Amino acid sequence: MDINTIPITTMDGQTTSLAEHAGNVILVVNVASRCGLTPQYAKLEALQRTYAQRGFTVLGFPSNQFMQELGSNEAIVEFCSNTYGVTFPVFDRVRVNGRNAHPLYTELKKTKDAAGKAGRITWNFEKFLLLPSGGTMRFRPQTEPDDPEIIREIEANLPG
Repeated sequence: MDINTIPITTMDGQTTSLAEHAGNVILVVNVASRCGLTPQYAKLEALQRTYAQRGFTVLGFPSNQFMQELGSNEAIVEFCSNTYGVTFPVFDRVRVNGRNAHPLYTELKKTKDAAGKAGRITWNFEKFLLLPSGGTMRFRPQTEPDDPEIIREIEANLPG
């Protein structure tokens, strides 16, 4: 399955896909508003502000799979905006594991992390760096968005 053609739903109910960001470096993150890792939003937003004009974007996918997300899209948007000044796209809530996992995450979970392990999303703020070449890198939740390896890969793969 071509990951770029999988339908994804925006917060306002519109259907789009990753193809909208073709040729760019994309950091896909399953986010949550009430998690110990929620402060990572600040670093995700800093990446967005630093690299957006150069062909990079963060894409946030709220998930309540770990019981730490707010109850409505409106509440999530308000939280992201008011608390962290989020400017990157945040999509409709998704399931990341199990039979009802969103097809995007079904595909992303095939990617192995640095230890060679693929499979289930272990917690909120798991990160997938999608490269213009078609490659995907996986970073577990405890890896901060501004980790040197993530920064190095973003900078090495920016278009042009």
